[in-house]
Amino acid sequence: MVSGKPVTIQIGKYGRGSLPRIDGEGKTPDTLLLRNVEFWEVQDLEITNLGTNRAPWRTGVRVVTDGFGTMRHIHLRRLFVHDVNGDLRKEQEGCGIFFESRGGNDSHFDDLLIEDCRVVRTDRNGICQRGGGRRSSRSLHVVIRGNLLEDIGGDGIKLWGSDGGLIEHNVLRGGRTRCDDYAAGIWPFDCDDTVIQFNEVSGMKGIKDGQRFDSDYLCRRSVFQYNYSHDNEGGFMLICAPSNSFCAGTIIRYNISQNDGISTARVFHFAGRASDTKIYNNTIYVGTHQNLPLLQFTDWNGGWASGTEFLNNIFYADGSVSYHWGRSGGAMFENNVFFGSHGEIPPDMRAITNRPPLIKPGSGSDGFDSLKAYKLRASADFPRGRTVPDNGGRDFFGNAVATNLPPCIGAAELKRWQK
Repeated sequence: MVSGKPVTIQIGKYGRGSLPRIDGEGKTPDTLLLRNVEFWEVQDLEITNLGTNRAPWRTGVRVVTDGFGTMRHIHLRRLFVHDVNGDLRKEQEGCGIFFESRGGNDSHFDDLLIEDCRVVRTDRNGICQRGGGRRSSRSLHVVIRGNLLEDIGGDGIKLWGSDGGLIEHNVLRGGRTRCDDYAAGIWPFDCDDTVIQFNEVSGMKGIKDGQRFDSDYLCRRSVFQYNYSHDNEGGFMLICAPSNSFCAGTIIRYNISQNDGISTARVFHFAGRASDTKIYNNTIYVGTHQNLPLLQFTDWNGGWASGTEFLNNIFYADGSVSYHWGRSGGAMFENNVFFGSHGEIPPDMRAITNRPPLIKPGSGSDGFDSLKAYKLRASADFPRGRTVPDNGGRDFFGNAVATNLPPCIGAAELKRWQK
């Protein structure tokens, strides 16, 4: 302690040259292990752990609070973590960067940052958490920001046991590339008030789950906003909970999805007891090669979704989409655009079937800079949507969205409001 303030320990590169390399060679479970320590910052290192054979729980970096109580201020920055061949089974999954709360004493993290790292060819997962089980042991102030993940065997980024977590400005290219069980791109489990924003996810493989995003069970008030999803085989969004659990109050707003879902998949999948989900001002583009459900509702142990709202979305189908409702209840639609080949359009008293005035939908590629095609041409006569309170205050492109005036429909707002 210096003048009553904790001393921060820093590990990393100094001087010029390539990153210092730490190689576990598969001979140790964790190439870098931080256990029951505080105020550590690790940065600018190359870390790998490739063995002759896969091993359960093998990691590149493991951070663990084990009966320690509150483990504070762990920052990981600009690490290059690659080629970690952990087990591909979810029950004993390996990971590139792994942080875990276990033991008693309400062990959890407070102020854990993973920023500007590159994670490549790690199995099973990229960056993920395990934790808690009790609300008193949920981690706080967890931020995962600005990371690039490529060719991940299973899940990309997963929070498990955090409140108020923030996952933003990450790029995931290629997930679920090797595992045989269920995996998704970015998702929370057993978390409240997670914000997932400004991320790009593409190249998720397969349909177990295979979506770019997942609002999973034991979660409340998860927010997915300002994200870009494209070319994910499993689809765009999973919202799920078994009948004896919950996934409540998810908000999905101002996202752009392009070409998500192969023909045996779906764009949105509601599995089980998801309640009070609000989906508004998204732009969903289905390409000419796609023929799949836009919305698919299924049960999970007898549980069905309820109270789902769809407001002000653009569902633009150059391909063909259908709707599979199952025994879900209470879905409400208002002011949505259903353009193109839509099976039977859901009941929406203000449904619009005219072509929306997007500049060039379907022409996005890698990177947010490719999405100018999803901006709106100035069109005074195209209908506006329903006012949504607490709408986040901005659109996908950063333009202000008024809280007291009807917004444009879709993820883009005109720079100046027009009557």
